[in-house]
Amino acid sequence: MTITMTPSRTPTGSDFAVLSRRIGGEGLTQRRPAYYGVRLSVVALMLLGGWTAFFLIGSSWWQLVTAAFLAVTFTQVALVAHDLAHRQVFRTKRPGEFAGRLAGNLGVGMSYGWWMDKHTRHHNNPNHDDLDPDVAPEVLIWATKSALGRRGLKGFITRYQAALFFPLLTLLAIDLKVSSIKALRNGTVKRRGLESALLILHAVGYLSALLVVLSPLQAIAFLLIHQALFGVYLGMTFAPNHKGMPHPTGDEDYLRKQVLTSRNVRGGWLTDAALGGLNYQIEHHLFPAMPTPNLRKAQPIVQAYCAEIGVAYEQTSLITSYRQALQYLHQVGAPARAEHANRRAGLAN
Repeated sequence: MTITMTPSRTPTGSDFAVLSRRIGGEGLTQRRPAYYGVRLSVVALMLLGGWTAFFLIGSSWWQLVTAAFLAVTFTQVALVAHDLAHRQVFRTKRPGEFAGRLAGNLGVGMSYGWWMDKHTRHHNNPNHDDLDPDVAPEVLIWATKSALGRRGLKGFITRYQAALFFPLLTLLAIDLKVSSIKALRNGTVKRRGLESALLILHAVGYLSALLVVLSPLQAIAFLLIHQALFGVYLGMTFAPNHKGMPHPTGDEDYLRKQVLTSRNVRGGWLTDAALGGLNYQIEHHLFPAMPTPNLRKAQPIVQAYCAEIGVAYEQTSLITSYRQALQYLHQVGAPARAEHANRRAGLAN
């Protein structure tokens, strides 16, 4: 399966069609092989360098620094897998899927096929309460209607989910692995045998390296620090994109469905590199196959066009985007806090 988000049956004169012609006229949908040649080489060198340092340093508590570096590297590998999934790198399907499985399954221990299915559904209906798996009521709640009736640990998390958001990100990397295993076990992933073999190879290689090189206590500390920081960094690249933005009904046209649910993050080259281009979330959702370096060039064109047709275009700083997301989480949890308070008051009486 390949993520293709160009809307079907788009009328020639639709708002998106007009914008698409302007973007195409600037050549911004053309692939950038030189850019990706450099980027993939840099990320591969980071991965190779991190593990080389791991073996050279040996049994030492300095390995926690290596764990932090590899957390950054794993996130960059995951961001490369994201671009591969959107066919930003290769023109044809097969090499993109092959490289994606190497990056996802073998590189970071996440099922590429499972993630692609989930991410495709997100792109088709961003922030839709019933159709976007990224806002499904699980550990965190993204819609007020889902906040009531949760008891025990889930209820506690819902009531205080804004405060718990970043701490919970430390578990994201583990959750990705658990979800990948479930999907492979349920048979919902294409090329199940290949994906399973690559995941097993990743797990065996990763755990063997830790147990052979480090003492048992160091190995546990390395694993916890590495996976926790990987989860936090990865989560922080996605959190600004849609959290706290409107939840559509599904009746919107393609352009509005993508623009009104997305948020851009301002910044320079460092922000672009750290977030893998996801800071141009509006442009990415409108043109998912557009190579990452072209998103910055497309941004002023898209923003100007949205102003021209009267469509709100959200762009803010990174810190403000996190604040807006946390405020939204706190707001969504309000009914759960009120319900809990009423229940306690009833028990007291």
